[in-house]
Amino acid sequence: MSANDARTIRLAYSPDADDAFMFWAIREGHIDTRGLQFTHVRADTESLNKTAEHPDAPDVTAVSIHQYAYLADRWLLLPHGGSVGVGYGPVLVAQEPRTPASLAQSRIGVPGLRTTAYLVLRLLMGNEFESVIVPIAPFRRAFDAVRGGEVDAALLIHEGRLLYEREGLHRVLDIGEAWQALTGLPLPLGGNVIRRDLGDETIARVSSVLRDSIAYALAHRDEVIAWLVASETREGVPRDREMIDRYLGMYANADTLDYGAVGRRAIVDLLARGHAAGLIPHAVDVAFAP
Repeated sequence: MSANDARTIRLAYSPDADDAFMFWAIREGHIDTRGLQFTHVRADTESLNKTAEHPDAPDVTAVSIHQYAYLADRWLLLPHGGSVGVGYGPVLVAQEPRTPASLAQSRIGVPGLRTTAYLVLRLLMGNEFESVIVPIAPFRRAFDAVRGGEVDAALLIHEGRLLYEREGLHRVLDIGEAWQALTGLPLPLGGNVIRRDLGDETIARVSSVLRDSIAYALAHRDEVIAWLVASETREGVPRDREMIDRYLGMYANADTLDYGAVGRRAIVDLLARGHAAGLIPHAVDVAFAP
């Protein structure tokens, strides 16, 4: 085995159930990794977005599709591993029932300025609100910010979009639903990217291993869910099999195995709209790995 064959690939992804689901088969040694070794680093979405900008970034990392606009010269989007909302997505919540129009000039908590959720909220609501960054971790921080009056509403991503009702909060807007009504397209929220400087052969080999990992997890879904429930350690996230099952149904499915033509078109459309609105300073050339 050559030194290249034995190469170690650094994977970075979030603690969320869909990301853990994708890479479970690699972690547990269930698939052929084609002579590659993998290390695993997990961090919240905003940290991953920032780390991808560094020269010493991991070889493969999860990022927001919005953030890809600033990475496209050095990274390729993998054709799999995406979180795509088809008529659903992050939700804007408040302490009392209200309309999106009532939040004009209000303070809205957002999970980060390079998250896709933030970009889409701006595209839907314009500049009519003040953005307040509410860290993604700890998990309950956004709920507390709304209840404590720190913000008038909060934009929830990941599992938070399934838990707000338990917290007594009210949905103002599902931005995935609103996005589909506006564009007729699904909402591509996050994806996995791979460094261009790995070279064509390594990129293709890594891509095939990651695709196999996702396919294996989809074929052994109940087993993976049991592992996710048992291994959940995030503050405020319940070990709730029903919730994880529902969440994976939304964000770890056939669209995760392959964006498909519609998913790819949705990415291009989203970033083009962001540029046209002046929220992304340059046109984005979206390029996919094999």
